Amino acid sequence: MAEYRILVPPPKRHRAVWIVAALAVVVLAAAGAFVAGRHGQATGRTARALAAGTTTVPAARALTVASTVPATGATDVPSDQVVTVSMSAPLAGASGMPAFSPPVPGSWVKSGPTALTFQATAPFIPTTTETLVIPAGAAGPRSTGGRVLARPSTLTFGVAQASTERLQQLLAELNYLPLSFAPAGPPTSPIEAATAQTGTFAWRWPGTPASLMALWTEGSENVITKGAVMNFENQHGLTADGLAGTRVWAALLADSTAQKVNADPYTYAFVSKQLPEALTLFENGAPLYVNIPVNTGAPGADTVDGTYPVFEHVVSSRMQGTNPDGTTYDDPNVPWASYFDGGDALHGFVRASYGSPQSNGCVEMAIADAAQVWPLTPIGTLVTVVGPAS
Repeated sequence: MAEYRILVPPPKRHRAVWIVAALAVVVLAAAGAFVAGRHGQATGRTARALAAGTTTVPAARALTVASTVPATGATDVPSDQVVTVSMSAPLAGASGMPAFSPPVPGSWVKSGPTALTFQATAPFIPTTTETLVIPAGAAGPRSTGGRVLARPSTLTFGVAQASTERLQQLLAELNYLPLSFAPAGPPTSPIEAATAQTGTFAWRWPGTPASLMALWTEGSENVITKGAVMNFENQHGLTADGLAGTRVWAALLADSTAQKVNADPYTYAFVSKQLPEALTLFENGAPLYVNIPVNTGAPGADTVDGTYPVFEHVVSSRMQGTNPDGTTYDDPNVPWASYFDGGDALHGFVRASYGSPQSNGCVEMAIADAAQVWPLTPIGTLVTVVGPAS
């Protein structure tokens, strides 16, 4: 009999599948380890960046500046402005504070959950451009949740010019004007030092000449104020242009704080073109040298009436020009020159006589007289010329 065998297929074997699955697990585990390693590496870099203040914190997790007072780019900001920086999240405290350039004395305080306010102990210097940098990373402010700025934030603003009234008050208090100023009381805060105060001006000497007093207007620009600023600038090594810029205000406020007053007398020169022409020099309101004979400009070269501050003060000066008759002159060593109006100066010059129009516009006097007048007519001294035209 034939033998029959029933052929049964062998059972299915899953070894290959388990091998693939195992390999997949290994690959996934390796990938996870790689990702974890990369994450740990990135975390380490972030930590180091935070410590260095140059973090690249994702924008969603970074602290930001929400607003500032004043806003960046603002102009004519008052010198007593209170500066506030508001952040996007509650702050942990007043640490990592912004810094001003140029520096301003004072300190930062936390003035609200998200706000920092600068408590100044001096005003911003008028006409200054201030820059405020808020540091990033660990060097800057931190939120209660540990957030920091991803990058530094910079604020700039321009400080307004202070008033002429306040300029005059400070010049008077420092003895650069022929007037004094008595404030009604001390400033309400140190930051008000560049702000006009309530008070009273008064002439310092009862004998002050009427011609000088007529030049004064409180709160308005005038030649008395300009001359005083020029004198102040000259004494402080600044360009004597009579303009109260940043450096003038900084020096004025510093002298006011230190109570450093001008020790020089206040002098004033009055030139009369009435014949015989003469100069009278006043010191602290009283005539010191009276009716010094002088020569003013000849016909065609008249010394112009007005009041002018001395802007150049030299022991000797070379003077060149053209006379009214068309001839030229070149005097290399004219002594004791105080220039007050263009090429016109008080100076010494040898003439046969004095007291009549003979010069080319200058106020000439005997050399001995000029030697006495010159030390008392420094830069900023006012010279008034009055009289009939020649």
